[in-house]
Amino acid sequence: MTRQPKKVERPPVPDFPYPVLPSRFPAGGDPVKRGQILDGAKTVFMKMGFDAASMNDVTREAGVSKGTIYVYFDSKEDLFAALIEREKGLFTEALRGLLAECNDAAEGLQSFADAFVHQIIETDMIPAMRTVLGVVDRMPGLCHRFLASTPANARSVLEDFIRRQIDSGALVTDDPDLAARQFIDLSTGTFFKQRLFGEMRISPPQSEIDRVTASAVRVFMAAYGAKAPANGQ
Repeated sequence: MTRQPKKVERPPVPDFPYPVLPSRFPAGGDPVKRGQILDGAKTVFMKMGFDAASMNDVTREAGVSKGTIYVYFDSKEDLFAALIEREKGLFTEALRGLLAECNDAAEGLQSFADAFVHQIIETDMIPAMRTVLGVVDRMPGLCHRFLASTPANARSVLEDFIRRQIDSGALVTDDPDLAARQFIDLSTGTFFKQRLFGEMRISPPQSEIDRVTASAVRVFMAAYGAKAPANGQ
């Protein structure tokens, strides 16, 4: 008697055994590609300036096609604005992290001022601002985005910190926005103007930065620090 081979049951075959998977990112949604374009744009804008730079220059520097760059950005103006937003956002998050665990008002102000001064004297912040100022009459909206008080803004981070210090009783003011503006001017204004107008040929020593920022903290705390009751009352 011949034994019949055992029949193997197979699962049903679906109508589409190899389903079409969606692409990893929608058009213009790949953060790595977007970052690659912004990195190329930063190099081009810093080297050539806004007016002289072209989208073709950016595509060459970024190593992408012109078709690809327009998937992510509508124009050179849009690309430059996105670059500003990215750089502001990175600095803002660094400041937010710096102040997140700081409970002492004077200590937090000192840390903020030191970080802001180093941002002014060591990064492309001021060259980028010069570029923005060069097109302010033709593109006022770009300047507004550069200075806008948004969550991605150093002043807003400082204002949030000041509000927390008000809630804890360490600072007293009914206008934390004004207080934040005043402290930034007190602690960074000298370095900002010297760098903006090309008077700062070399970075100042840390001792000079500490001298200016510590003085700014003392003045600010004298104006806004909570006063101890007289005679312990």
